[in-house]
Amino acid sequence: MAHDADDVHDVHTAARLRLTALGGGAAADGAPAHRVAQDAALLGRLLTATDRRRAQADAVAVVTPADVTADDIGAALSLVDGLRHQLDRLESQVVMEARRRGMDWRQIAHHQGLNSSQAASQRHQRLTTRLEEIRQGVR
Repeated sequence: MAHDADDVHDVHTAARLRLTALGGGAAADGAPAHRVAQDAALLGRLLTATDRRRAQADAVAVVTPADVTADDIGAALSLVDGLRHQLDRLESQVVMEARRRGMDWRQIAHHQGLNSSQAASQRHQRLTTRLEEIRQGVR
C-alpha cells in the first residue's frame, strides 16, 4: 500500500501527535532515539552551513564553501552510518513490540507503507540479520 506525498505527510503528522500524547517528557540523553535526534540535528547544521556558504560563494564566484572542510564532510558521513544503524535498531524494536502486542504482518505492513505482509516480514528479517551481523563484527 504505497502512499503519495500528501498521505505520507498526514500519516506522519498523525503519528507524531499520537506519540506526543504519550508524554513522559524528553528522552533520556543516552536513549537511542535521543542520539538519533542529536545526530540528525548535527547533519542538518552541516547542510545548512554548506548551503549558506554555497550561496555566498555563488555571489562571488567561489567554487567551494570555505569554512566546511573535507574532514567535516567525512564526520557527517560517519554520523550517517551510525544513524542508519540506530534507526534500524529502533525499527526492529518497534516491530517486535507490535508483534508482542498481537499486530499481524498485514497491519505492520500498512503502517510501514508496504504492499504486503510478506514485504513487512522480509524487511524485518533483513533488519534483524543486518543488526546481528553488525553485532558479531561481520559487517
